[in-house]
Amino acid sequence: MDPADPRTAIAHAAQARGVSLMELSRLIGRNPAYIQQFVERGTPRRLAEGDRTILARYLGIAETLLGAPPAREWVAVPRIDATASAGPGGLLGDDAADGVHRLDADLLRALRVRAADASMIAVRGDSMEPTLADGDMILVDQGDRRGQSGRIHVVRHDGLLLVKRLARAPGGVELVSDNPAYPPVVLATPPDIVGRVVWLSRRL
Repeated sequence: MDPADPRTAIAHAAQARGVSLMELSRLIGRNPAYIQQFVERGTPRRLAEGDRTILARYLGIAETLLGAPPAREWVAVPRIDATASAGPGGLLGDDAADGVHRLDADLLRALRVRAADASMIAVRGDSMEPTLADGDMILVDQGDRRGQSGRIHVVRHDGLLLVKRLARAPGGVELVSDNPAYPPVVLATPPDIVGRVVWLSRRL
């Protein structure tokens, strides 16, 4: 059997502890041949979660060795104490973090965002609907300040924090809302880009 196979892990751990497979079956309330069938015949194909937990604790081994999925890695991302407004504009303040938002490290890797560059900011207003709604939490990549046309960014403008699309315009840059009720804001010079919006968390 493969040394990484859960059946091998049980057989080796049981031998090291000096217990029989029959005793392990009784430990989890199964028929006396249950664990032996699992180890020698592969039946059942996987251990039930409850059985797996009891066996791992009793045998003193990691539950992942018995087929449990690896534990998810969580990253604490700062939640910024400022409102990225999709309306008239949120006061910028000093951008002090007022807490953390825990994100799956695999998500950050998939989005190619360094944890040190990530922050979560709340959206207020309806100017970016239907893409972003009031109350959405957006993940901002502060490592990406290139200001790509057509992408959504958080920008500082006139002492306010805004979330808008950027668009190139003759003689400058436009801050564009997805809601057609809001006209573009034309800037003669590029805005102060906080970062690019790469993901959102929305309450249903």
